Amino acid sequence: MVDSSAVEFYEENGYLLVRGLLTRQEADAYRAECHAVLARMAGGDPTWGSARRLTPVRTELRHCHDAQFHSAAFGRLLLDPRFTDVAAALLGTPNVQLHHTKIFMKPPEKGSPFPLHQDAAHFPHREHTVAAAIFHFDDTPEEKGCVRVVPGSHRNGLLPHVEEGGWHLPLDEWPLGSAVPVEAEAGDALFIGYLTVHGSGVNTSPEARTTFLAQFRAPGDEPVRDVHRSRGQGMMLRGFDPVPGSAG
Repeated sequence: MVDSSAVEFYEENGYLLVRGLLTRQEADAYRAECHAVLARMAGGDPTWGSARRLTPVRTELRHCHDAQFHSAAFGRLLLDPRFTDVAAALLGTPNVQLHHTKIFMKPPEKGSPFPLHQDAAHFPHREHTVAAAIFHFDDTPEEKGCVRVVPGSHRNGLLPHVEEGGWHLPLDEWPLGSAVPVEAEAGDALFIGYLTVHGSGVNTSPEARTTFLAQFRAPGDEPVRDVHRSRGQGMMLRGFDPVPGSAG
């Protein structure tokens, strides 16, 4: 659980890094599970077209949507009170609902970056309660392409995005290098509001960067558009759904 000062930091800055939410041993096991899931899946590279403009080197990315339907390990993680209690504290409600999950793996030496963007551009909601937890399963210094954030940017509301190449903010106005790197260690979890501007750099290290993302919201916060439906969307991760029909 986080204390009131941590909640205040999140509300002021739009993000919060929770150190040691998982043990390093647990992170190692989840890392192995991520790589096993990806090894069983067909290839495919979801690198944004706009990301190709951030580096002269050809980069790659591996990912998996709805990871809990590929491995029971991630279903257990979604219900882990160490995660859901923090999510509830940051939402300010005892009830936490799932939006979607993803595994991201940036391969060694050529892991793709993400230009600065707001997740809200992809799936806007009426009350803007949506947030993500990014679980780090290996150490993630800046050279591994760690997440970069623009503190306080959530207070500007939803910003105009460029649709071409992946729903990103204008590259000349929002250079990736202007954002603050959030370096993390295996077992840390980064909580970030979906209005907070963020991105990530290229993994230039000799090791993969492996993360699991769980996007969550308060029940009853309805999407503005019928987009980004995922298997399991609306599943209650903590508490109960006080708004009939909000799980869809």
